[in-house]
Amino acid sequence: MNLGRKLLSAGDTLADRALCVVGAVLFSQAPEFMQQYLQRLGGHLDEARRQLAQFQHAAAQTGLTLDRLIAQTAANADPAVAKLGGVMTEAVARTEHLQAAHDALLSASLWTRPFVFLRYLEADIARATWRIFQPAVPTTFEGLAYALLGMLVLLALYHGVVRGPLARLGRARPRVVAR
Repeated sequence: MNLGRKLLSAGDTLADRALCVVGAVLFSQAPEFMQQYLQRLGGHLDEARRQLAQFQHAAAQTGLTLDRLIAQTAANADPAVAKLGGVMTEAVARTEHLQAAHDALLSASLWTRPFVFLRYLEADIARATWRIFQPAVPTTFEGLAYALLGMLVLLALYHGVVRGPLARLGRARPRVVAR
């Protein structure tokens, strides 16, 4: 009986250590993914600004503000030209949205960054980031904090969802005593 308990105890210790490593490795990749996502987001923002600058330049060449050019273009009787007004409006909105997401992620604290990331998440940019994601060994305080959080989360899940119920189940069995 004592040998069995020692083996179970050794198994728990091994499981705890393995879960600590797995949790640390998995969770520490979150800051790296967000950093690579932020780089890709910045590229989209640069391209949106470039497109918006072209529209602003076209407006300036005709002596109009961008808002006035959009209004005149959208009111044009030719449906193809009027559609261009919508394209310009979408370019303005996209640039503003990307800028807000970029600024929010850059200014977010260690503890709020995951929530800000999810709030401003652009699914197409996240998918593209995931396709080329390169895991990395985190060497920042943020990476360490996420690694520690991962260790705690997986250990809590293991002890609360797996080990705890199994221990209760083992204690609940009636014991047969040999005489």
